[in-house]
Amino acid sequence: MTREETAKRGEDAAAAYLERTGCTVVERNWRCPSGEVDIVALDGVTLVIVEVKTRKTASAGTPEEAVSPTKQRRLVRIARHYLAHAGLDDAEVRFDVIAIRPIAEDRALLRHHRAAFTA
Repeated sequence: MTREETAKRGEDAAAAYLERTGCTVVERNWRCPSGEVDIVALDGVTLVIVEVKTRKTASAGTPEEAVSPTKQRRLVRIARHYLAHAGLDDAEVRFDVIAIRPIAEDRALLRHHRAAFTA
């Protein structure tokens, strides 16, 4: 499986998980001049910007460790673009990270870090 296929499967699993937990997925792979956000969801009235990290092994660190301060700043900029685009300037925003590690063809460990960082 290619890196892109692994990432896509991780994002699919994260979106399905969010929906099972009561969130509504509004956008996937939303792009703007600052970059891309994997998932935009609603958790009640809270807009959730979700970064999904999938890693086959821990040799390069955990998936969560890949969401560096630089990546966090980029996600905040992307969120600002999204809020302006959607006309939601006053929305409550939360930044989540979903870390996924496949353990079999049809199974994975998923960790959901709610409010993983702030703007």
